[in-house]
Amino acid sequence: MSRRSSAVAGLLCAIAVTSSHAQQPWHEIGRAATSAEVAAWDIDVRPDFVGLPAGSGSVDKGQEVWEAKCASCHGTFGESNEVFAPLAGGTTAEDIKSGRTQALTRGEARTTLMKLSTLSTLWDYINRAMPWNAPKTLTTEEVYAVTAYLLNLGEIVPADFVLSDKNIREVQARLPNRNGMTTKHGLWDIKARPDVKNIACMNDCTASPQIASTLPPHARDAHGNLAAQHRVIGPVRGVDSMRPVAQSHGQTIKLARAAAIASIGGATPSVSSDGKTAADALAIAGDAGCMACHAVDRKLVGPSFKDITAKYAADAKAAVHLQSKIKTGGAGVWGSIPMPPQPYVTDEQAQVIVNWLLSGTGS
Repeated sequence: MSRRSSAVAGLLCAIAVTSSHAQQPWHEIGRAATSAEVAAWDIDVRPDFVGLPAGSGSVDKGQEVWEAKCASCHGTFGESNEVFAPLAGGTTAEDIKSGRTQALTRGEARTTLMKLSTLSTLWDYINRAMPWNAPKTLTTEEVYAVTAYLLNLGEIVPADFVLSDKNIREVQARLPNRNGMTTKHGLWDIKARPDVKNIACMNDCTASPQIASTLPPHARDAHGNLAAQHRVIGPVRGVDSMRPVAQSHGQTIKLARAAAIASIGGATPSVSSDGKTAADALAIAGDAGCMACHAVDRKLVGPSFKDITAKYAADAKAAVHLQSKIKTGGAGVWGSIPMPPQPYVTDEQAQVIVNWLLSGTGS
């Protein structure tokens, strides 16, 4: 190797070492996504139907899938229940002709088909997020079929219709609210004239704004007390929706438990066979997230505690069965929506809940 070659090689090594030291501290964390992983996430369908997979599905097939996997949450005819908002209804033949849902302009209760302006939105959401308990498990045919069934509920397509990637654009042209969306505003085009222009609101701005969301007063308690519930992912609890004024986290949980106890007979509930009270049982249930799907005296996603008491109070083998159900989860007894397992609930805690239920204090 010549002296010049050695010098060049040394310079390259120095550059490589310098570049390595200049890299960010997290450069060795993770790896590049594989093409298969990217393809698994790249499933969105655009409003112009780019990304829509080839396939088809009939209204009849959609009704079969709907009754098996969708009706328990959304109702047989899309009328839904107290947990989920209605999907169908509120549209007319005149709306299909005009492309603008008139009920929206009158301030009537809204359904999904009343608001839908792009059919790709409905197809894409069903494909990526449904069924609620098993997202992304529907086949392409089933997604087309369920979409067709929903459209038939709104009388947008006939009962013998087969929806496919070949005719979906024609169906888009029949959506009752296809003309209800506009892109002629500042939120869509940053070069356009803004929707509002108010100089006064730009004065005396706070240095550190806080981003928050609130429910309108009439909807705060539509799904029970959000403070006694939490999301499946993460220990995130909602506000005390039974009160008009927001409370701290600890206060909301205490208030939720107190409300639940009051619903079964006051602040001094009966004592179960192990000496524990309803307060003890409900405290465990609240911390474990059981109140996200169960209420004491009414059905939410799952049965009420009173219904569970009525079903198992006289069953000598119920204690072992219910304790196992709390720990491992299950489905099929109260409907098709599964109850997730609670691995962080100890055997002793599960026993407190079960003893309280079987003692009759929940009835």
